[in-house]
Amino acid sequence: MTNNPAIEFKRVVKKFGDTTILNNLDLSVAQGEKVSIIGPSGSGKSTVLRILMTLEPIDDGVVYVAGRPLWHEKQGDVLVPAREAHLREMRKHMGMVFQQFNLFPHMTVRRNITEAPRHVLGLTQQHANERADEYLALVGLTEHADKFPRQLSGGQQQRVAIARALAMQPQIMLFDEPTSALDPELVGEVLQVIQNLASKDDLTLLLVTHEMQFARKISDRVCFFDKGEIVEQGAPDALFDTPQEPRTQAFLQR
Repeated sequence: MTNNPAIEFKRVVKKFGDTTILNNLDLSVAQGEKVSIIGPSGSGKSTVLRILMTLEPIDDGVVYVAGRPLWHEKQGDVLVPAREAHLREMRKHMGMVFQQFNLFPHMTVRRNITEAPRHVLGLTQQHANERADEYLALVGLTEHADKFPRQLSGGQQQRVAIARALAMQPQIMLFDEPTSALDPELVGEVLQVIQNLASKDDLTLLLVTHEMQFARKISDRVCFFDKGEIVEQGAPDALFDTPQEPRTQAFLQR
C-alpha cells in the first residue's frame, strides 16, 4: 500500500428527496488497500459504490479517484460539474460487481467479457479474446467460455461478472453484496475468487458485504456505516472483537 488515496470522499452529501443517505461523509482508501463496509440496510453502503461508478450524483462535497475529482473538473482554480467525457474517462479506473450478475443473456460468456474491452478500450477481437481467456482461467471457468449465461449456475454467472470487470484491468474493484443473490451452497466459490483478488498488492478493493467472517479475513480495514456516516472503523480483529461504539456493538450482536 502507498499513502496516496485511490479513493477519497470529502464531506460528501447524498440525498434522495428529503432523506439524507450520506451525511458529510469522509472516507479515504489507500492504493492497494482492501476495505470492507458493513452496516444495516439503508445505511448508505451501496450508495458509496454507486457514486464511485457515476450511477448516482452527489449533492455536495467532492469525490476523488486516483487523485482526480470524479464528479467535477478543474477550470482554472475552480471545480465545476464534470462533463460526460470526463465521467467516461474516470470510470476506466474502476470495475464493479453488483448483487445481480447483469450478464447479456444473448451473448456467450466470452463475448460478455470482450464487449467492453473492444468498444471502450479499443482492443482488437484477438486481444480481447486473449484477455477474456486469461480472466476466465483466473475465475476457474475456462471450459464455459462458449456457453450462454442461462447454462450456468448463479455462482458461475457471478464469477463471469467478476472476470468481465477484471477484463477492463481497473485499478479499483468494487463489490456490492456480491453473494446476496446466491444460494448458500454457491457463496463459497465466489468468495474464493474475491479472496484470491484480495491477495494482489496493487489492486484496491472496496467491498460492501454482510459476510462478516469474510470481511474479517480479507480486509485491511472494516468500516461500520449507520445513517449515512462511518460510526466506527479499524482493523478487522479490533472492530469485530472489541467494538467501541454502542451502535456497532448492537449491530454485531444481531
